[in-house]
Amino acid sequence: MKKKLAIIVTHPIQYYAPVFQLLGNDKTIEVKVFYTWGEDSIKAKYDPGFGKVIDWDIPLLEGYPYEFLKNTSAAPGSHHFKGIINPEAIERIVAFKPDAILIYGWAYQSHLKIMRHFKGKIPVWFRGDSNLLDNNNASWKTFARYIFLRWVYRYTDKVFYVGKANKDYFLKYGVPDKKLVFAPHAIDNNRFSNDHSIEAQTLRKKLQLKDDEILILFAGKLEPKKNPILLLDAFLQVNSPNLRLLFVGDGVLENQLKSKASGNPAVHFLPFQNQQKIPGIYQSCDIFCLPSHGPGETWGLAVNEAMAAGKAVIVSNKVGCASDLVATDNGYIFNSSDIEELKKILKQLTDRKDLLKMGSSSRIKVRNWSFENQVGAFLHTIYES
Repeated sequence: MKKKLAIIVTHPIQYYAPVFQLLGNDKTIEVKVFYTWGEDSIKAKYDPGFGKVIDWDIPLLEGYPYEFLKNTSAAPGSHHFKGIINPEAIERIVAFKPDAILIYGWAYQSHLKIMRHFKGKIPVWFRGDSNLLDNNNASWKTFARYIFLRWVYRYTDKVFYVGKANKDYFLKYGVPDKKLVFAPHAIDNNRFSNDHSIEAQTLRKKLQLKDDEILILFAGKLEPKKNPILLLDAFLQVNSPNLRLLFVGDGVLENQLKSKASGNPAVHFLPFQNQQKIPGIYQSCDIFCLPSHGPGETWGLAVNEAMAAGKAVIVSNKVGCASDLVATDNGYIFNSSDIEELKKILKQLTDRKDLLKMGSSSRIKVRNWSFENQVGAFLHTIYES
């Protein structure tokens, strides 16, 4: 008999929808996704990180059953605890009669209520990607958070961790190893690894890159957490005639970055690019850099995207995926905010052929970090219980 899995998540997300589609197409399980933000969650939204309205250009609601729960919050949204209030949530989940409930994130009133209500009745699964990489000063707030999170995670039966740093986080907050299941953080590897050479070459030509010039890419929100200023400062100080730098994205630091670059012909800017265009942009570069200093760089899925596109990567040690995805064969890890260390790495970027080899290693390594393996972890867990 088919097992039934209820999934609780705030709104359609480009990194989750393919997982739900794979589950929806699997003949061994019946799945239903409950979106707790409500029907308004499908509308294009203003993203404060990008500083603009974002409307994703890939299908997020196809290939699986879903239901929008009524959200009675006075200020609906996924940015605060009281932004998700669903009076009918428990009733609607019970009506589905699931064999397990998978909850994405606890920091919403309804999600925590669902965890507490069903614990001991139906297996409660949890998925999150937090880590311990940010330096937290010892204080009463830190201690109170420690006690609170240990209390929260008591209401779980299985916890799916995305990588090493995330597992360390759950262990610290009282989740025993026997309850932890690895389900890798992932992106659509095929979409980023498919051939986009025409778009890539078109962009390199537009930027007037020579064949031997190395293009460094930053793609994401131009915000303090991701520290693009550090990358620009390091690049300008290295001042190598063989290097170019491309920033793709929008955000509060855009004007500051452009002012610092002050018309330097080796520094380029493109606005936010949607999902259909971004694979070609990754493939146009030679190496991708995510210099985040946090707080809150939980994983950095842009690194997965760059690796699937066959690119070498540079990340700071505050990027959650660093310990899992980056090694000497495919990239570099530097200490967050250490401009001298980053400059030393940039000075080593002298040969596109070397970076091509590193990119090949990236592509091979990231294959196991797939939606298929993530879904496999869910299926194995529901049928072993």
